[in-house]
Order: sequence, then C-alpha cells, then structure tokens
Amino acid sequence: METVAPLIGFNWTFVMVLVTFAVLYLILKKFFFEKVHDFMEAREQKVKDQFDNAEAAGKLAEEHLAEYKTKLEDVEIERRGVLKEAKALADQRAQQIVGEANERAAEIIRAAEKETERERAVAVEAMRDQVAMLALYAAEKIIEKQLDEKEQMLLIDDIIRQDGGEAWTH
Repeated sequence: METVAPLIGFNWTFVMVLVTFAVLYLILKKFFFEKVHDFMEAREQKVKDQFDNAEAAGKLAEEHLAEYKTKLEDVEIERRGVLKEAKALADQRAQQIVGEANERAAEIIRAAEKETERERAVAVEAMRDQVAMLALYAAEKIIEKQLDEKEQMLLIDDIIRQDGGEAWTH
C-alpha cells in the first residue's frame, strides 16, 4: 500500500524558513524599513514644501509684478505731467521772448523814426538856408540890373542852373 503523504506536512525546514523570514523581517523593519519610510516621508514633505514655496514665490512674483505695473503707470503719468509742465514753461518763455523782441523792435522803430524826423528837419533847415541864400543872390543880381520880367525869369533860371544844381545835390 502506498502511503499518501499529507497535504501539509510538518517540516523543520519550513519552520526554519518561517523563523528566518520573521527574524529577517524584524531586522529589516528595525534598521531598514523605518529609515526608508522616514526617508520617503522626508522626501515627500520636501517636495510638498518646494511646491508650496514655488506657489508662494509665484504669488509673490505676481504681487511684485502688479506693484511694478502700478509704479510704471504712476511714473508714466508723472512723466506726462512733467512734459506737459515743461511744454507750458517753454511756451510761456517763448511768448516772453517774442514779447521782449517785439518791444525791442518797437523801440528800434521809434528810434529810427525819430532819427529820420531829425534828419528831415535838418534837411529842411538846410534847404531853407539854401533857398534863402539863393533868393538873396537872385535879389542882388536883379538889383544890379534893372531887368524886365522876362529877363528876370531868365536870370533866375540861369542862377538855379548854375548855383542851384550844386546846392541841391549836396
């Protein structure tokens, strides 16, 4: 008869494998699994912290960007104001310069008119003197000769041609 071996038999090898496995599990758990678990948790926490820091840095960067945009807009508004003020000052200064130039031109024109009037008065006075001298000279010539009216006119024309031509050209 054949003996049938039991389905599960008691084998000391199997017990030793179980004991070895349990001891090995306890040793690995004590020295390796806890360290690996702690390492994995630390690594997971580090990754989470880095994501949180990156998110915080992104928010901070967005805040700074918004601040810079606001400051840039303020600077642009201030620049426009300064340019507008500078243009107004330049326009005012230009009007002042034009006004001063117009006043100076008016003074020069008035001075020129006065000088022209003075020269005209001098010329009129000189012409009066010359006409008076010419009249006296003509009277002397007429008195020297008692001439009739026709001869007097010829004599006056002759005097004007001779002496008057030089006197009137000066």
